[in-house]
Amino acid sequence: MDRAQKEQLVDELGQIFESSGVVVVSHYAGLTVAEMQDLRARARDAGGSVRVAKNRLAKIALEGKPCASIADLLTGMTVLTFSEDPVAAAKVAQEFAKGNDKFVILGGAMGENALDASGVEAVSKMPSREELISTIAGMLGAPASNIAGAIGAPASNIASILSTIEDKAAA
Repeated sequence: MDRAQKEQLVDELGQIFESSGVVVVSHYAGLTVAEMQDLRARARDAGGSVRVAKNRLAKIALEGKPCASIADLLTGMTVLTFSEDPVAAAKVAQEFAKGNDKFVILGGAMGENALDASGVEAVSKMPSREELISTIAGMLGAPASNIAGAIGAPASNIASILSTIEDKAAA
């Protein structure tokens, strides 16, 4: 890799560190190519990405970035899992780690906040952006349906009372 390629890689990594909602750093020693492809596919399906980069270049890219605190985690064979959604990459990494002992989560960063392995696990248990939006939409719709039911209830009650009175009068 020549100098121009290294500079381009550092720029790409810098953009990743700036734009990602969460970056998870993990060791992947011993994973097969098929397992790495599975991890990449899972991340892609969740709206994230997986990147293997030289630690030295990643540390250069981290300089001056909000998540610079993860530079200490970049030792050995590391892989970066990242996404714009602050939860997606953590969920993918955590689920993959449960099924694969060779994939070890070291920690990560969520904006300026450094996360250890238990912090990544806690983030992975949070609801995703889509789940939060659907929950909020449901909460906003519930009062309207309750109001409509309350407005319609007296009319249906009166109708049932009248039909009861008619039935008694007919008998």
